[in-house]
Amino acid sequence: MSEQKNNRHLQIKKLPAYNLQEVLIVLVIIGILLLLALPNLMPLISKAKSIEAQTQLKYIYNSQTSYRYMYSKFSSDLNEIDFSPPKTVKEDGTGNYVYEIVSANNNSFKVRATAITDFDGDGIFNVWEIDENGNPKQTVKD
Repeated sequence: MSEQKNNRHLQIKKLPAYNLQEVLIVLVIIGILLLLALPNLMPLISKAKSIEAQTQLKYIYNSQTSYRYMYSKFSSDLNEIDFSPPKTVKEDGTGNYVYEIVSANNNSFKVRATAITDFDGDGIFNVWEIDENGNPKQTVKD
């Protein structure tokens, strides 16, 4: 009787599983589907990433407006308006844009957000600008 119990423990049960060829075929099919779908998704990806620039530029606009109320002029320094840009993807962050004040005087300012990555691989980098009117405008479309 004890021999039968030992034999039951020694029996190997086969579990249903996929073999290597089946897994590789599925991965190839998924890869082909991604290659077909990716060109159609690129404009959507670019549009989603540009929301970062629009949001940050709106924040800069609000900060510039507050600064002007206090000092009767717009600032030419991002630090003066307490704006610290998010770390870029090149700095192990999540930001896709760099920000710079192009011009600032008593009555007007212009701030530019330039993409540091080419979202769709065509060699053109996305650029957004905002001025004292507060409406972000895309000046270079990626």
